Amino acid sequence: MNQKGEVSKFILKHYRHFNAASLVDAAQAYEEQLDAGNKMMITLAGAMSTAELGISLAEMIRQDKVHIITCTGANLEEDVFNLVAHDHYKRIPHYRDLSPQDEQELLDNHFNRVTDTCIPEAEAMRAIEEHLYAAWKDADSKGESYLPHQYFYNILLSGQLEEMYQIDPKDSWLLAAAQKNLPIIVPGWEDSTCGNFFASYCITGDMQPATMQSGIQYMMMLADWYQKQAGSHGVGFFQIGGGIAGDFPICVVPMLHQDLELEEVPMWSYFCQISDSTTSYGSYSGAVPNEKITWGKLNVDTPKFVIESDATIVAPLIFAYLLGW
Repeated sequence: MNQKGEVSKFILKHYRHFNAASLVDAAQAYEEQLDAGNKMMITLAGAMSTAELGISLAEMIRQDKVHIITCTGANLEEDVFNLVAHDHYKRIPHYRDLSPQDEQELLDNHFNRVTDTCIPEAEAMRAIEEHLYAAWKDADSKGESYLPHQYFYNILLSGQLEEMYQIDPKDSWLLAAAQKNLPIIVPGWEDSTCGNFFASYCITGDMQPATMQSGIQYMMMLADWYQKQAGSHGVGFFQIGGGIAGDFPICVVPMLHQDLELEEVPMWSYFCQISDSTTSYGSYSGAVPNEKITWGKLNVDTPKFVIESDATIVAPLIFAYLLGW
C-alpha cells in the first residue's frame, strides 16, 4: 500500500458506514487489484469530463493506475473542449431555478448547458471541428480508416492545439491518455457533438462513413486487448455511472466465453459502480452486481461494490486514495 496523504487519512478516519464505507472498501480493493498486478478498466458515463475529472484521472493515467478507458463520445470530446475553451465556459450555480425562457436565452447565445456548466459552441465545439475535419478529410482522401479516439490522439500529439490551451495540460485526461497511448473504447460515438459533425459530412457526401471505424471494431479491439492483458486472474472493472460506457465493455467476457468458446479466459476480477441510479426492476444501471453473475460477467467470489452517490464527489476521492493524496 502506498503512503497516504491527508485526504486519504481523512477518508479512513471518517468514512466508516453506509456509502462512505463502500467508498473505502472499493478503494482498498482497487488498490489490492493493482498490487496483485491486475489491469484496471475505468468507464466514464455522464459528463465527467465537463465535471473536470481530468484533474485526478490524468494523474491516475500517468501513474499507471488505469490501463484502459471506456467512455461515451461526449466524455471523449468534452475533455478537449475544456482544454481549449475553459475560460469561455459559463457557470450557473442557480441552474435549478432556470425557466424554459432562460434555457432558450442560453441557446440563443450559443451555450449548451450541462447541469451548472454551459459549453460555449464557438470557442469549444466549432474550434475543435476545424481540426477534426482536417484530420478526417485527410484520412478520407487517402482511403484510410481510424477509430474515433485515434483522430483525437493524432490532433493532441501533433501539438496543433497547444496555443489554444486554457487550462494546465496536465489536467487533461485525454492528453495524458494520448501521451501513454492508452487504449480507449468509445461505443456509440455517433451520439456526440463531434459524431454529429461527422455524420453531417457523410450525409452531404463530403466524406465516406468508412473513414470512421465504429463499435464492432471497438469490440474486436477490446476482445484482443482483454485476452492479452487478463492473465490468469482477469481485469478489474471500475464503472462511473451507467449506460453504454459500462454496458458495452463488460459484455466482452461473456462474448469470449459463449460466442467464441474461449472458456479459459478469466472473468472480470473486480467490479465497482458509482451510481445514483437506485436499485430497481428493469433498470440495468440500477441492477445489483449479483445480477451480472447470471450473465457470465462476474464470478460468485468477485469483489463487488456499489456506491450510491454522486460520481463527481466519489470518484475524485477514490482516485485521491489510490494516488496517496
